Amino acid sequence: MDRNSLIGLLLMGLIIFGFTYINRPSPEELERQRIEREQMEAQEAAKASDAGALKFDSITPAEIAAIKSTVRELGTTDTVSGTSTLRVDKVDLRLNAEGQLEGTVDADGRQVAVADLLSSESALPLTVGVPAVNNLRQALATAARYRGFARHLSGDSTTIKLENKNLSLEISNKGGVISRATLRDYNSYDSTKIELLSPETDIYNFTLTSATQRFETSEFFFTPVQLSDSSVLMKLELGDGARWGIKYTLPADGYLVNIDVIQEGMQSIIPSSVASMDFTWHQKMRRNEAGRVFEERNSALYYMFTDGDVDNLSEGSDDDEEINQRLKWISCKNQFFSAVLMARTNFSGGNLKSTVLKDNPDFIKAMQCDMTVEYSAAAANPASFVMYLGPNSYPVMSAVEKEIFPEENMHLTKLIPLGWPIFRWINTLIIIPVFTLLGSFISNYGIIILLLTIFIKIILFPFTYKSMISQARMRLLAPEIKAINDKYPGNENAMKRQQETMALYSRAGANPLSGCLPMLLQMPILVAMFWFFPSAIELRGESFLWAKDLSAPDAIISWSANIPFISSTFGNHISLFCLLMTVVNIIYTRINMQSQASSGMPGMKWMMYLMPVMFLFIFNNYAAGLSYYYFLSLLITIVQTYIFRKVVSEDKMRAKMAEAAKKPKKKSGFMARLEEAQRKQQQMLREQQKRQGRR
Repeated sequence: MDRNSLIGLLLMGLIIFGFTYINRPSPEELERQRIEREQMEAQEAAKASDAGALKFDSITPAEIAAIKSTVRELGTTDTVSGTSTLRVDKVDLRLNAEGQLEGTVDADGRQVAVADLLSSESALPLTVGVPAVNNLRQALATAARYRGFARHLSGDSTTIKLENKNLSLEISNKGGVISRATLRDYNSYDSTKIELLSPETDIYNFTLTSATQRFETSEFFFTPVQLSDSSVLMKLELGDGARWGIKYTLPADGYLVNIDVIQEGMQSIIPSSVASMDFTWHQKMRRNEAGRVFEERNSALYYMFTDGDVDNLSEGSDDDEEINQRLKWISCKNQFFSAVLMARTNFSGGNLKSTVLKDNPDFIKAMQCDMTVEYSAAAANPASFVMYLGPNSYPVMSAVEKEIFPEENMHLTKLIPLGWPIFRWINTLIIIPVFTLLGSFISNYGIIILLLTIFIKIILFPFTYKSMISQARMRLLAPEIKAINDKYPGNENAMKRQQETMALYSRAGANPLSGCLPMLLQMPILVAMFWFFPSAIELRGESFLWAKDLSAPDAIISWSANIPFISSTFGNHISLFCLLMTVVNIIYTRINMQSQASSGMPGMKWMMYLMPVMFLFIFNNYAAGLSYYYFLSLLITIVQTYIFRKVVSEDKMRAKMAEAAKKPKKKSGFMARLEEAQRKQQQMLREQQKRQGRR
């Protein structure tokens, strides 16, 4: 576009804008137009009202007959009065024994009597009559679509309560579901009772499929039938002898609920070709612990395949999985509590989804399970489940496995993170039985951890003793090793220095690695304890000394600001047991270094002291019970070291080493391989020096 065209367009725009501005209506004219518009609207409304009442022919005689037939067929009939009642959406209809229709229809907030809609003399205005007729017709269409289920689309919400000494259930007639499940012996961090299911966080339902319609049980109001103090049946009477219901049975104690789908005469509603039923469970997982970091890290959606393999969605990020294999159970698993639904047959497959709720202070994750189960309309009990609503306690879950499915391993204990197989074996075969035994007659878990630590130290004593013997020999050889280092200084003498040192070890009968092997044998137990303490629900809420909760950090100083780069692991506090563990670890490191000869590497000493400081940043956010255990373990090791030095005579050990040096030595396989490696390395060095000399 050239310059003249652009100027022309701008001038045209200015002219149009100016003309519009000059000819705009005045405020008086705007007010007059508003008043005229309101008067016209009022006149139109008056005309509509004066146009007459809703005429009777809006609902035809054929429709009236159909309404009566629908209420009689699909409604609930009182056997005494003979009155049939049908409540659907905004319509409440009653057909008495004489065949007269009664009831009301909601017309956008106004209740209209059915008699006024059907009367030829009705004077209802169109603004009321039209929506009333529309709602009535819509309700009848819904009833025809849902057939026998239609009579249960409306109702009053009620709950039935089942309780035992461990668990309290509220079962709602809306959907026929467990609306609330409360653990009676456990409290949340805010002192309220732990609720594994609640109306605000959970919804589950079954979906039945006919030839033309899907029936979601969450839409219907069930009729509760109290079978006993421990059992209730939520049923739907569907007409023509068809019934469908969910039976809940709560034993006298424990955390298990038996859920049985019971039906009769469903072949008239569900075709025989339908071989599956959908099950949906959505949970917004509530936060239960004060330490949110570990609760998020140990909460996930778990599931078990029929072959026994247990898997889970990601704990730390959003995740979803399409399952094409058969599953035995699914679980919304929290750090210390789980809701597990186990199918007595199997889940045929489905979709699982988990979303992390990062910025929500009260909830940590949203979990969704859309599963499929086998179904037959002819079966009296087409599906059965067992739901576990309880703590992630190894003894409790082990007992549950044997109780409900003794013929197969349900692997419920896999919900408790106890580490890789070797560490899990140590925990399940040694640590947990001893811990449980001590807990059966000692109430203070600080004392129990102390006794458990002593027990572990007794088991490991042979390895510890062998390691201390090796350290003592190395300590006695330290002056001679220093003399060798002084005699052969510099990198150019590194090979010679190493050869002389190895020869000294050989003569004295010492092996620098003999102290490492016992330490390596102790590592699996140390790592097993690393997994055990954060997972031990027995420590939850148990106080000891200054620690209010041994399953959470024992913060003595806290702050609100986040420290860059380290807040995610270190947290916004300082844990005293972790601090004590670090101090004792530094002392233990110093004792070890004093018993060893100098390596000639100045940075190595600094690195040895750096490790305990790193542990401070790693363990500060962990359970106080874990730091307390490591603190006790290191402290006992230091005491063992000083006792060993007092008991074992260095003079006698030196004499034994001198006597051993006089005897002819047969080289061990390790020493032979080490000397061979040194010889090859020295040969390569000489060849390299020759090549450099030729240049």
